[in-house]
Amino acid sequence: MKSAPLAVALALAAASCAREQAPAVAAPAGCAQGAIWSHGHWRSQRGSCMEIPEWEVRELERDLYILRQSPCASYEKPFVFLVFGSDRALLLDTGAGKDNHLAATLAHVVHQWLERTGRSSISLIVAHTHEHDDHTAGDADLAALRVPELSVTVTALELEATKRLFGIASWPADIGHLELGGRTLDAIPIPGHSKLSIALYDRQSGIVFSGDSLYPGRLYVSDFPAFEASVDRLVRFTADKPVAHVLGNHIEQTSTPFRDFPIGTIFQAEEHELALSRGALLELQAALAAAHGAPHRLALRDFTIWPTGPGFTDAEEIKRATRFIEDQERAKWSPPQPAGRHGGP
Repeated sequence: MKSAPLAVALALAAASCAREQAPAVAAPAGCAQGAIWSHGHWRSQRGSCMEIPEWEVRELERDLYILRQSPCASYEKPFVFLVFGSDRALLLDTGAGKDNHLAATLAHVVHQWLERTGRSSISLIVAHTHEHDDHTAGDADLAALRVPELSVTVTALELEATKRLFGIASWPADIGHLELGGRTLDAIPIPGHSKLSIALYDRQSGIVFSGDSLYPGRLYVSDFPAFEASVDRLVRFTADKPVAHVLGNHIEQTSTPFRDFPIGTIFQAEEHELALSRGALLELQAALAAAHGAPHRLALRDFTIWPTGPGFTDAEEIKRATRFIEDQERAKWSPPQPAGRHGGP
């Protein structure tokens, strides 16, 4: 989500996901379609900080996992993704907050995977959807991780390092690739939310990992022309490919259309599901084109386009959000609230 100042990270409503508009191509072999979301609610939607694990782990398929950080550690509650190939694995993003303990959770998941698959070791690449600190805070701990069965390489938060990892010659025009062994991920540069923003397409599952550029919530845009060009690039790339789901890094939207949670909300009862469709990407493209190069806030059904910079926030919004965040932090150890109470500043 953020990494812009709080002034830029405010929102009054959020947004839009179009109905599924799947391309007329066969589904990939590993495509799980809707079945992967049958686990029910995330524990972070409601409950107690005494009960919620630091990272909640979901198995989407045998070699693909999604981890969500506890809201008690960070109200951002970012998602990170773990993908295994036959030769190596990829961890996409490392979460928020100092000492976020992702390394310990990751080591446990990898150990379980190795035991199940009958393997003794695997190497892991850590990459990022973008460079903001709510997605990179666990880098140092992972770089320092010493586990005999797991060798870790953390990709530096630099453009050249990103280009080298994915084999991208010309940024942002070229498409890169990452081979994990029997599993290929395509890398599509999508700057606009941030300079290093990138999307990954997993050919096996048909999932697009869209980072902070598309998710159910507030889409903060720091460079409007670059963001519009990036969305066009991602639409072109996916035009002839099956897209099972578009998975971003956050959920900020409620299950009620056009309504988001206030920034800083810790427990998000009745939140939107994480998965969007390619239709949401097409709707985002159309909305950006309709702006005719004039950035402005625009709330759609399941997300809001939120340009950042001078003129897009006022001092009163900042004060209200700051008070709400402080109130949420003070209340997070209280008994759980009944479902359906969103609250707000």
